Amino acid sequence: MVNYYQQVFNVSTVLFIGALMLMSPSAIAGKEAFKSGATIKEYGKIAPVTSSLVIPKGMVFKVAFDMSKAAKPSEVNRSLNTLARFINMHVEADVKPQDIQLAMVVHGSSITDLANDAFYQQVHGKDVSEGNPNKELVQQLINHGVKIYICGQSAAYYGLEHTALLPGVDMALSAMTAHAVLAQDGYSLNPF
Repeated sequence: MVNYYQQVFNVSTVLFIGALMLMSPSAIAGKEAFKSGATIKEYGKIAPVTSSLVIPKGMVFKVAFDMSKAAKPSEVNRSLNTLARFINMHVEADVKPQDIQLAMVVHGSSITDLANDAFYQQVHGKDVSEGNPNKELVQQLINHGVKIYICGQSAAYYGLEHTALLPGVDMALSAMTAHAVLAQDGYSLNPF
């Protein structure tokens, strides 16, 4: 026989679980609120949001990003993951993939995150026997039309030859040049 306190506990537990199930997804906080996107698989996790800022129908996003800090060895660069997040959340918000035109300008120590396995391992040593952890994400981004430009001046400083870049990554004269050309082409600079 169930006593009174067990009945109250059982009813309270059921009500609490029911209330959690009725909560909107955006009411869930922390890492649990984020899920993998459908466009860039395994990267760029996003959380559902009820937004009051309406994205105009047919809006074309032409956005340039900047990356200057390398990730820790054997980790994916957060700045590259940001591109995946941008794509995933906007496709989820019904923006057509062809209306998302992104570019990443890479300079400083972060250029090694866009290098082939041999150069990446040369820079980071034995601790990265798996090679460059960014290569799969970079390939997905390029397959979705993202333009990635390496600063030629940084490449010269670090001894990164054009032939050591990941497939689809291009060399620019400099990061400053790449940003100027992208701005002239109508790309806005993402401030983060």
